Amino acid sequence: MTRYDERTGGAGSAVTVRGLVKHYGETKALDGVDLDVAEGTVMGVLGPNGAGKTTLVRILSTLLAPTSGHATVAGYDVVRRPRQLRRVIGLTGQYASVDEKLPGWENLYMIGRLLDLPRKEARRRADELLERFSLTDAAKRPASTYSGGMRRRLDLAASMIGRPEVLFLDEPTTGLDPRTRNEVWDEVTRMVGEGVTVLLTTQYMEEAERLASELTVVDRGKVIATGGIEQLKAKVGGRTLRVRPADPGQLRPLAAALDGLGVTGLATTTVDAEGGAVLVPVLSDEQLTAVVGAVTARGITLNALTTELPSLDEVFLSLTGHRAGVPEDAPSAGTRDDREEVAV
Repeated sequence: MTRYDERTGGAGSAVTVRGLVKHYGETKALDGVDLDVAEGTVMGVLGPNGAGKTTLVRILSTLLAPTSGHATVAGYDVVRRPRQLRRVIGLTGQYASVDEKLPGWENLYMIGRLLDLPRKEARRRADELLERFSLTDAAKRPASTYSGGMRRRLDLAASMIGRPEVLFLDEPTTGLDPRTRNEVWDEVTRMVGEGVTVLLTTQYMEEAERLASELTVVDRGKVIATGGIEQLKAKVGGRTLRVRPADPGQLRPLAAALDGLGVTGLATTTVDAEGGAVLVPVLSDEQLTAVVGAVTARGITLNALTTELPSLDEVFLSLTGHRAGVPEDAPSAGTRDDREEVAV
C-alpha cells in the first residue's frame, strides 16, 4: 500500500513510464522507454551523452510533452494533470536555476510563495533549509556571490521547499568539488530516509553506486538494461582473480605459468607489481579451478586469492560500447570493491 494508490487505482509506483517516445524532427530522443520507480527509493539512470536522460526528466517533470506513450509521477498523469503534479515534485538540473540577483533567503521564500505556501510557512521553510544546507551565514548575500558548490546547495534547497514526494536530480553534482559532492550525496540519502523518491541521472559511476538502489541504462533513447547493481554486474559476467603470492619474487613466474594454461576463454594475465598480485580474468568456475590447480601444482604459497566482480564502469562499457563521459574532476569511476575471499 503506497500513498499513490488512490491516485493510480492501486498501481502504487512513484514513477511509471510505458512506451514513452519523444521526436525532435527525424531524431528519436526517446524510443519506447519503460520505467518503474518504487516509492522511497533512488533510481539511477545511466547513459552516454545524448542518450535521452535529460529528455526523460523534462517529460516527467512536465517541462516537455511526449510524442507518445504514457507516464505517471506520484499518481498524476504528466500530460493530463500537470498542475497537480508540479505541486508534489522537485527538480534540480545540471546548472543552478536560482535568481542570482536575489539573496539566498529571498530565493527560497519566493519559491515558497509561488508554491502557495502561507507567508509564515514560506519564511520558516526558507530558514530551515538554509540551515540544513549550511547556507545560513550567506542568507542575505546575493546568490551571484556564492561559490559553485553553494549555488548547487541553494538549488537543491529550492527543490525541497514544497516537501516534494518525488525529486528529479539531473546530473546534480556536475562540476562540484569532492567535498561538496559528498555533502550533496549525504543530503540525498537523508531525503530518501524521509520517504522521498528520487530519480537520478548521472555519469558518475561512484555516484550511482553510492545512491541508487536500482539502475536503468539508456542508450540512443532505449532502455538497454535495468536492475540492481549486483544484478547488472552478474549479467555482464566475468570475474578477475587477484592472486597474491607470499614471495613477491614469484610474480613474474606465476604470471607466465597462469598465462600458459591454455584454458579456453582465459584472457591474458597481468601483473600488478604495486599491489603484489597477478590478475587473471576468468569466465567460469572451471577456469577458476584450473588456476587454483596450477598454483597448487607449482607449490607456490599464497597470501591471498580473491575474486572481483566487474566495476560499474566496466558494466557501462560492456552495455554501451564505451565508457561514461566523466569530466576530469570527477571521482574515480567504479572500483573493484566487490571481493570474495576464496579458501586456498
